[in-house]
Amino acid sequence: MCGIAGVVNYRENLNSSSNIKTIEDMTKTLEKRGPDSSGIYIDTHCTLGHRRLIVVDPEGGLQPMTKKTSTNEYTIVYNGELYNTENVRSELIKEGYSFNSYSDTEVLLTSYIHWGVNCLNHINGIFAFAIWDKLNESLFLVRDPLGVKPLFYAKKGNSFIFGSEIKTVLANNKVNRVLDKEGILELFALGPATALGSGVLKGIKEVPPANYIIISKDKEELKEYWKVTPEPFTESLDEATEHLQSLLIDAINRQLVGDVPICTFLSGGLDSSAISAIAAKTFRENGKTLTTYSIDYKDNDKYFKSSLYQPTSDQFWAIKVSKDIGSNHITVVNDNIELAEALIPSIIARDLPGMADVDSSLYLFCKEIRKNFVVGLSGECADELFGGYPWFTRSELINYPTFPWSRFVDDRKTLLSDDLQSLDLDGFAYYHYKKTLFETPHLDNESPMDYRMRELFYLNIKWFMVNLLNRKDRMSMSNSFEARVPFADYRLVQYAFNLPYEIKFADGREKGLLRRALKGILADDVIYRKKSPYPKTYHPDYTNKVCSMLSNIIDNPNSPILEIINKNKIQEIIDSKGSSYKTPWFGQLMTGPQLIAYLVGLNVWLDYYNIDIIK
Repeated sequence: MCGIAGVVNYRENLNSSSNIKTIEDMTKTLEKRGPDSSGIYIDTHCTLGHRRLIVVDPEGGLQPMTKKTSTNEYTIVYNGELYNTENVRSELIKEGYSFNSYSDTEVLLTSYIHWGVNCLNHINGIFAFAIWDKLNESLFLVRDPLGVKPLFYAKKGNSFIFGSEIKTVLANNKVNRVLDKEGILELFALGPATALGSGVLKGIKEVPPANYIIISKDKEELKEYWKVTPEPFTESLDEATEHLQSLLIDAINRQLVGDVPICTFLSGGLDSSAISAIAAKTFRENGKTLTTYSIDYKDNDKYFKSSLYQPTSDQFWAIKVSKDIGSNHITVVNDNIELAEALIPSIIARDLPGMADVDSSLYLFCKEIRKNFVVGLSGECADELFGGYPWFTRSELINYPTFPWSRFVDDRKTLLSDDLQSLDLDGFAYYHYKKTLFETPHLDNESPMDYRMRELFYLNIKWFMVNLLNRKDRMSMSNSFEARVPFADYRLVQYAFNLPYEIKFADGREKGLLRRALKGILADDVIYRKKSPYPKTYHPDYTNKVCSMLSNIIDNPNSPILEIINKNKIQEIIDSKGSSYKTPWFGQLMTGPQLIAYLVGLNVWLDYYNIDIIK
């Protein structure tokens, strides 16, 4: 995994000392994403930058990579991993191409040389990449189907500026750091999610998942190249079980490739246990032992509180599964004070206010794992695809007329300053909710339940899942660690989208089909364990620490957050240690202390990035 950067400007010669320094500065922001090597490419109207984290072919995968044909020259910068490299390489060899390396970078570049835009129909992986066509002076900029890898851009004057992270775009001095009312609406109506295509800051955009941009002298085109499509389902329950198991095993095994140590995340829940069990079997067949990692918090056994969303603690189950599959298991125990303090680097990693200690805990987790491993497989996306959340099974949540994870958006207005009370948070969220429903593809004559389920799954794929993938990418890559997500394989996503309700929720259970598909892979007590989400801390030390951090912020008259918030309301929340704000902020993971931590993060973000607030 890596980081990419670039500038295209057809009105300016970019082969100058000032422009070379600009691309060097942009590329330097990606040092943690790619600590192993760096490079830049300079053409008259295009500059490209690359930072590399070596996973495959240390010598042959150096970037920027240029490949010449008899008539043209193509240069790529690429962040990602192809999981069908050898299949594509074989196709291209049959077409007469030869290769100088075994890296997926060269395979990807060659696939574009041969197929052009249609190369996207041949590759399977997670990626954000840019290819410069020297003869035609055009740029091909792409993000993977599910948005596992990030890609941002801004247009300033005649310059098209892009990079793997927002900080990369901001490193170009043509880009301003402005938060306007539209951005404030996003932070409070949608946050920590962001609108598709938005970078929150004024003028900064994100290439949406499954989209590409073509830049040339004559045009700029943003186009969606893939989306889930509705198809009639013709399989029996037994056939679906077998089909899903086959897809899942293939997706996981494809992602166990690399020239560096690979581990898995293991919470003891269904999804991470499935990945770990399948990976452990493959490791054993190759004479190796898999290492698995779980996360916990100091003294969490004393303070854990059961809830609808988190019925049991994970640690017992992580250890049990590890013994079942024969892995070398390591538990990372986060200190609660360090967890609060890590809110600061996690915000800088994410470039936006995120999911509070859910982010900072993952940041610390990846930091610890990186001491021994470069790549890890993780279980994100299974709940969104196979129905793991209560809003897929509880009737009052299924039919709630807005994002089911943000049902009380208008309550957030009480946190805003008097001059922002006119902002229509509820209307803004509802607009984006309805827009996504309008885009949801359907079959004719669907039952009311299947119709609504397609809507819910599409909402989850486009919103909740992308947010979790953003979190996973930024927290891992800021520690120079690559996290892979097998459930985000587009083949699994397409298959899951077309599962009828009674198949997907077989046996009357959330993730019923997935549980059936894991028979013989996991023990029954693990298969039928009630879902428990990513663990959070319940320790009073953490609560006291984030309350203290927010108190210091609102007592400082220079704190930028004071331009946005109602100080008296925030003080009330601090005094009650979060209990006075009754409604969940986002999903199941941001209530009480997590809301306080979110506000701490908002101020850190505004201050660190020196953002101008325009109301």
